[in-house]
Amino acid sequence: MAEKSQQKSEESFVRQRRGPQRQTPKQKNDIYVNKQSDFKFQLERAQKLLDSGWNEVFIHGLGAAINRAVNLALQLEQEGHGSIQISAQTSSTQVVDDFRPLDEEQESYSETRTKSSIKIKVYKICTDESGVLTKT
Repeated sequence: MAEKSQQKSEESFVRQRRGPQRQTPKQKNDIYVNKQSDFKFQLERAQKLLDSGWNEVFIHGLGAAINRAVNLALQLEQEGHGSIQISAQTSSTQVVDDFRPLDEEQESYSETRTKSSIKIKVYKICTDESGVLTKT
């Protein structure tokens, strides 16, 4: 019964999702993936960064975009034919939803949710004079 009353009250609010706060400023070699991201464009962008002198690219995904971020990194690794490696770091990220009332008599409120996130380092590797693989 409590669920119905809570659901009914939530219907009288409009939810606005805030974007997650970044821990560090965005760099040129950071690629943030979401569900609406153009996969082909982001793949081309990452490849251009690696081809233009960047030794590493960081791909970030949050929630439902994690699968897309992983696929992007794996595609780059596959197209690198052994010259690209990846490493992933997972974490949890706090996001905030603001609820604005449709009725002026009610007050706004916010809720915090925890979402899974991933940061994938895509980096070039090369061989030294003896043929041993090393990071660039």
